[in-house]
Amino acid sequence: MRDAAVHHLRLKPVNAAEKIRLGSSAARASLVPDRAVLQQATDSMLVRLTSLQDAFHADGRRALLLVLQGRDASGKDGVIRTVYGAFNPTGVHVAAFGPPTPLELRHDFLWRVHHVVPAHGMIGVFNRSHYEDVLAVRVRKLAPESEWRARYEQINAFEKLLSESGVVVRKCMLHVSRDEQHARLKARLEDPRKNWKFRLEDLGDRERWDDYTDAYREALTQCSTKQAPWYVVPSDDKMVRNFLIARMLVETMEALRPEYPLMDPKVKEAAQGFR
Repeated sequence: MRDAAVHHLRLKPVNAAEKIRLGSSAARASLVPDRAVLQQATDSMLVRLTSLQDAFHADGRRALLLVLQGRDASGKDGVIRTVYGAFNPTGVHVAAFGPPTPLELRHDFLWRVHHVVPAHGMIGVFNRSHYEDVLAVRVRKLAPESEWRARYEQINAFEKLLSESGVVVRKCMLHVSRDEQHARLKARLEDPRKNWKFRLEDLGDRERWDDYTDAYREALTQCSTKQAPWYVVPSDDKMVRNFLIARMLVETMEALRPEYPLMDPKVKEAAQGFR
């Protein structure tokens, strides 16, 4: 019964042929089960991720990269802390992307990104990513349209290269409603442990809500591909958000069927007398 209660809670890749729903209702999942049931299901997924990572790291034939994008206070740090907390830190690489440095601005926009793609056997996560160059850059008018619009094709080519090189790419847009973001930003202001996170840009970006919605919708439409699909994650409920991403990662890794490598025959022969 518990499995049945969460059976319907599953992310589906963005279908570029359909209009992408990014309104308030899309930020909330439907038919959410009892909290205890959902927590138990999430815990089971995290245990499974721990086991899968062990084999994935030993297998070493592929890398896994999760791209996290979302508005301010959408929960990127929370996903990393909760979902990626299931992994052995030695097999994980986390990269966060803020405004580019002067050196990074002297290179193409993907230079700083390619540098931190996880190596084979590693599981990586991007806290924001190269998509800032078709989101914030577009909305804040930091580059002409001719420049940022060309980046959709460049991003697709880059992610195709990664896929063909053994990097499995999955991308999640953490979608929060305007009201929920307001509540979370307000909580940051009121909590001394969190108000350091509040930035002046947060207020400006809220005023550009509709512009960001348009930018996200086009980025998702242009760049959700078979080799690097986008998922829109309803994120008003943090527990639902974490379960959905954990489940997607479990299903992705299970499909890869990681295997422990066989012992080197020379090592096996040399160790015969050890036991």
